[in-house]
Amino acid sequence: MTANTTFRAGQRPTTAPTFEVRLARGADELRAAQALRYSVFVEELGGSGPMVDHEARLERDEFDPHFDHLLLFDHARAGSPVVGVYRLLRDDQAERIGRFYSETEYDISVLQRSGRRLLELGRSCLHAEYRGGSAMYEMWNGLAEYVQAHRVELMFGTASFHGTDVGQLAPALSLLHHRHLAPPELRARARPEHFQSMNLMAEDAIDRVAAMKSVPALIKAYLRLGGMVGEGAWIDHDFNTTDVLLIMDTARMNDTRRAIYTGGRDR
Repeated sequence: MTANTTFRAGQRPTTAPTFEVRLARGADELRAAQALRYSVFVEELGGSGPMVDHEARLERDEFDPHFDHLLLFDHARAGSPVVGVYRLLRDDQAERIGRFYSETEYDISVLQRSGRRLLELGRSCLHAEYRGGSAMYEMWNGLAEYVQAHRVELMFGTASFHGTDVGQLAPALSLLHHRHLAPPELRARARPEHFQSMNLMAEDAIDRVAAMKSVPALIKAYLRLGGMVGEGAWIDHDFNTTDVLLIMDTARMNDTRRAIYTGGRDR
């Protein structure tokens, strides 16, 4: 669920895209996803990690073999057709490997005790040329199909602000804390090692319009769909980001938000 629209879009495709959304098939498509992640998370965000392959230009980690990888293809594009990625881990998959990825940053035990079907979202990114258009809409339609097929009830995952300057991020983080904090029964909490309170400013001291403008577009989109945030942010110096945990209770999505999420189709 990592925010990727912090950056300005590059040149738009010169031909009309021919989109397809589906799960990755085989090692070559996984490598294409890791190559796109490298361009976004390493080259643009300045991130790194113990398994990042700079020579092959692949952003990868030990979790990749256990996740489903939802890919957006543009078959009209020259070069690699993979232009969007979502990494997905259901609770039944997490049981086999012993944990969710987000547990490195957040205590999610309240979600696990809920008895609801869980889906973790992560490593979400789009090629620079496809930001700000219909590509994310296509990705969300594919995600909606996956959620319905697996009867997912709670979605969650970390999403990122670029940079680790908490002072600069204080208005936006405080706005999320005051206006979008998850209820106690769903309020996962950042682990103490890198815990950063998001309650940095009084609500009446926040310029709400300016603060919301500084929130990455992907996070804003989830908030519009009824998304909530966990308690505290996590400072990730390896990836040069400040992470928040987004939580989506699909049962709380109203009809309007559900229509946006599923592309207006009757389900």
